[in-house]
Amino acid sequence: MPSPRLRGALLALLLALAPAARLAAQDSLPPRRAPEVQVPDSSVSDTAGAIPLGARPVSPTGALLRSLVLPGWGQAKLGRKVPAILFLAVEGVSLGMALKANSEYQYQRDTDPDHAHGKALEREDWLVILGFNHLLAGLEAYVSAHLWDFPGDVALKPVQGGGVAAALTLPVRIP
Repeated sequence: MPSPRLRGALLALLLALAPAARLAAQDSLPPRRAPEVQVPDSSVSDTAGAIPLGARPVSPTGALLRSLVLPGWGQAKLGRKVPAILFLAVEGVSLGMALKANSEYQYQRDTDPDHAHGKALEREDWLVILGFNHLLAGLEAYVSAHLWDFPGDVALKPVQGGGVAAALTLPVRIP
């Protein structure tokens, strides 16, 4: 087990190397808007006459399945680089730690079987984190694909006297 000082240094290094994410929209690209088709009001009763065409690169189910196979793949397909890198990094770390804990468990089992139970529990913990990462990545990709054409008009602005205020702009069409 690394010392607390070494763990702190590794965490600081990881945070220093992690790409900085923009808080405004988490993406520097312009908002993705689907083209609209005008439809007579008689055929559409609950909209303002415009039906957006689906222009997302992958369906929600496709994004879910991709991220269940390899965490971050569904996010990468949707153009969400920061979440894709984070899910892939957690996958790599937890997989590496699970393999390391398994190796230590086998060594402990061969040399001192009475004290091997702790390493077995550590291995199980890393495997649970691995499974949770797969599930969370899949769910996040599924929701992101559903919200593909949702306007991302969120702004953070400084307030006089200190602090930050958030504003959300939602376009409303009145027929």
